Amino acid sequence: MGTERGARRGARRRRGTRARALVAAVLAAGLAAGCTVSDGPRDDGRGSPRQSPAQSRETGPKGPPVLAVKIDNAPAARPQTGLDAADVVYVEQVEGGLSRLMAVYATRLPESVGPVRSARESDLELLRQFDRPVLAFSGAQGKLLPLIDRAPLEAVTPESAPGAFVRGTDRPAPYNLYLRPERLMDGPPGEAALTTGFRFGPPPADGRPEDEVTVRHPAARFTFTWSGDRDRWLVSTDGAPALTAGGERLAPATVVVQYVTVRRSEFRDFLGNNTPYTETVGSGEATVLRGGRVYEARWDRPAAQDGTAFTTEEGGRMNFARGQVWVVYVQTA
Repeated sequence: MGTERGARRGARRRRGTRARALVAAVLAAGLAAGCTVSDGPRDDGRGSPRQSPAQSRETGPKGPPVLAVKIDNAPAARPQTGLDAADVVYVEQVEGGLSRLMAVYATRLPESVGPVRSARESDLELLRQFDRPVLAFSGAQGKLLPLIDRAPLEAVTPESAPGAFVRGTDRPAPYNLYLRPERLMDGPPGEAALTTGFRFGPPPADGRPEDEVTVRHPAARFTFTWSGDRDRWLVSTDGAPALTAGGERLAPATVVVQYVTVRRSEFRDFLGNNTPYTETVGSGEATVLRGGRVYEARWDRPAAQDGTAFTTEEGGRMNFARGQVWVVYVQTA
């Protein structure tokens, strides 16, 4: 059995080496073209990196990184492609009170993901929980590019990796840019790369039954409707069913409504609208949806290098259901 485990570890290291080599080749091409990529310091001014109390990063040889993709959620961008394959979908508020998505892939890579859109300052703090993640995005405003360059992540854009992106013909730009993950990474990094702090297991004993929960941003809303047949929460966006490219409902196993501070940043879009900054380091309240029930919870992320731990109101462990997790960031009242 020890020999089998050693063989599996060796295979994982070889896969990780190939994935890192592919990403390095893409980034080298980006540097040659003068594009913005990152190779900056790991310290963010909060002190030395800390291990997450919920899920620590492994020491020794590094495995391949997770893939994070910024995805548009404007009406013209729907239905999106590849969202159903994500392990985690983060919902962020952007300019004008609208929403944008960040999909994180570790256990499988879809054939295509998109429409891919631009990065925001909040993404850099959110992604610090992972070890040098690959962030695929369409671009960013000029003043943000130096921050992306210094962040401990691998930035991939159509300029730095033109072979990994394609333009669809069924929609106008900017809603037709798609990433082909298999052209960027050798394969999925595996569940161990998901250093989110999430824990999976049986639900707490309490919780109230609930069939439907609606979450609102200033100019967007999400409704999660429980389906006992699918044992999942069916997603609706702005009153319409949220679908996959194949016409199926998006249906996470767990939904987290995380109440955070959303403040003004120093950046604006081309129309002059201020870009909100979502603070994901700190602590606060959350509502967890799983199994047709709603649980009041607390969240805690002491530093950017940590994952986010969730506990019950009594301080017990808050487990999630196995399957896709959606995290919707909402302004604290």
